[in-house]
Amino acid sequence: MKLNTQTHHIVSRLLPLSAVSTGAALGLGGVASAGQLLSIGDFNSSYNRNIWYMSIAVIVMAILIFIGVSYALFYTVNKFREDRHTAEPDQFHGNNRLETLLIGVPVVIVTIITILAAHTMAIVNPTPKDALHVNVTGAQFWWAFEYPESKLSGGTGTVVNGNELVIPTGRQVAITVTAKDVIHAFWAPNLGGQRDAIPGSKKTFQIDTDRPGVYQGNCSVLCGASHANMRFKVVALPPAQYDAFISAAQAYKAPAPATPNAQNGYSIFMQGKASAAAAPCASCHRIQGTPAAGQVGPDMSYFGSRNTLGAGIWEGKEREAHIQPWIKNCKALKPGCLMPAYEKLSDQDLSDLKAYLLSLKLPDAAAYWGKVPVR
Repeated sequence: MKLNTQTHHIVSRLLPLSAVSTGAALGLGGVASAGQLLSIGDFNSSYNRNIWYMSIAVIVMAILIFIGVSYALFYTVNKFREDRHTAEPDQFHGNNRLETLLIGVPVVIVTIITILAAHTMAIVNPTPKDALHVNVTGAQFWWAFEYPESKLSGGTGTVVNGNELVIPTGRQVAITVTAKDVIHAFWAPNLGGQRDAIPGSKKTFQIDTDRPGVYQGNCSVLCGASHANMRFKVVALPPAQYDAFISAAQAYKAPAPATPNAQNGYSIFMQGKASAAAAPCASCHRIQGTPAAGQVGPDMSYFGSRNTLGAGIWEGKEREAHIQPWIKNCKALKPGCLMPAYEKLSDQDLSDLKAYLLSLKLPDAAAYWGKVPVR
C-alpha cells in the first residue's frame, strides 16, 4: 500500500512515539528523537527515587506472594494426585484456621501497600515553600510556560516561553497545569510524574532533577490529530545559568530590525500584507518589547534562541530549514495545526519573516541551548 505524503508523515511520527510511551509506561524507558532516553528510572529526580523506594517493597511482596502461591499449588497438586489416591478423600466441613489465614494475609498486604503509598504521597505531593512556580498551559498542539514569580521590568507581565521549559537543577519546580481546549497531559518521565491538563482546572505537582541536561516531554493523553507531535523540551540548567536566563528574559526587549530584510519581516509580522491577504502574526503571537501582544499562539519572544519548531518536531538545523514551509502552510507539516496558511506570501516575504524571527535572541550569556547535554 502506498501512503500519501501527509499520511506517511503522521505514521512516521506516531510509531516511534508510541514505542517510547509504551516503554516509559513499563518503566523500561524508550528512545526518543535525537537519542534522548525517556525513563521513569532516572534517579536524578527525587520524585522518581521516592516512587522507586515504594516500588521495591511492593515488588518484594509480589515475589513472596508468587513463591508462596506457587508452592501451595504444586504441593497440593503433587500430594493429591489421582494415581496416589484411589479411594474417595475424607469429607469435612472446612478449615477455619486456613480460611482466616487466607483472608488475613491479603488484608495485611493491602494495608502495608496503602501505608507505603500514603507515605510516598505525603513526600512527593506537598509543594515546598522554596519551590520555583511555573504555570503550564496545553493547547492543540503546543505548550506555554509562564514564570509568575518573574515580573518583567516595568512591572507588567511575566516571563513566558513556548514549548521549551527552562528550570534550575537541584530545586523543586512546582508545575501548575491547565488546558485551553481539550484534555492534555504533561509528562517528562525523567523528571517526575504526569498530570492531566484539564480546561477550567488547575493541578500542581513537582518535577526536579539534579543533573543538567535537555529532557524530552510529551502530551500523554490522546488530544487530536497531532497528539504525537505535541512535544516539549525541559532544559535543566545549573542555578547560575538559570538565573542568567531569567534575568535576561525579564529585561528582554526585541531588537530593532538590523537589515532591510528583517525590517520587511517585522512589518509583515506586525501589520500583515494586504497584497497577499495575510493577517498580521501579531494578532495571535506576542513578542516582548513590541506592540505584538497576541495570546492565541505560542510566545515568540527570543524565538531565535530556541532550538525547536512545531512543539519539538524539528530541532537544530532542521528547525531552521522548516521555518518558511511552516509559515506558508503548517497544516501540511502538522495535521490539526490551527495557524492559518500564508500561501500568498512570496518566497522573499517568507525569507524576510524568517530573518526577523531568527533575530529575536537573548544575549549569549543567557542563551540556554548548547550549555547542557541532551539526555
